[in-house]
Amino acid sequence: MGVVAREPVVASFEGASADEIVAWAAGRFGERLALACSFGAEDMVLVDILARVAPAAHVFVLDTGRLHQATYDLMQRARERYPLEFRTYFPRTASVEELIRVKGPNSFYESVDNRKECCHIRKVEPLGRALAGLDAWMTGLRRAQSVTRTALDIVESDEAHGGIVKINPLAEWPEERVWEYIRANNVPYHRLHDQGYPSIGCEPCTRPVLPGQDLRSGRWWWENPEGKECGLHLTA
Repeated sequence: MGVVAREPVVASFEGASADEIVAWAAGRFGERLALACSFGAEDMVLVDILARVAPAAHVFVLDTGRLHQATYDLMQRARERYPLEFRTYFPRTASVEELIRVKGPNSFYESVDNRKECCHIRKVEPLGRALAGLDAWMTGLRRAQSVTRTALDIVESDEAHGGIVKINPLAEWPEERVWEYIRANNVPYHRLHDQGYPSIGCEPCTRPVLPGQDLRSGRWWWENPEGKECGLHLTA
């Protein structure tokens, strides 16, 4: 994996448009740039922008084996609409088989350590393979999503993944702006958003939230909000 130092002009991206940030990333990293997509609203905004601004970059998907059927339906719609390459990464079969044999299919409910073990097998290890050979990856993370993301930079050095550059073009966006973009550009979106799911992950770990609740309160709802990350977006 290529290692790129933190960009010295990070501050200049504050206030830049998402199109400008994506265009900069495409010019800087070319085909060694990819978008991580789980088909939430933010990711679909970036898929739409990427298709317009940087179609040479590809999209990668981490299929944990426990996604909602609605996620697969949207994946198919995105593949049909956008001229982008979607690469799917699955967990190692042997690792999943061992986890289920030893701890059963729902061990993630029993403790934070068990949940993180499941996330590591199904998401973190495949992410490492998805990032191999890249110099930068792009995400739909926003500062307003949760207490774990308030200090998010637009462009940062991802030391947890070997110093690869991590680009978050929507870091400054409030939720309203995401939906304004989707409506204005007729972007396909996950149908579970209309059923009270602002954040969508694996089916057994995601549920709807009530009006006024934290956007990620439906993810791993049995845990404290300060620790609600799966390992994909941790600092080193």
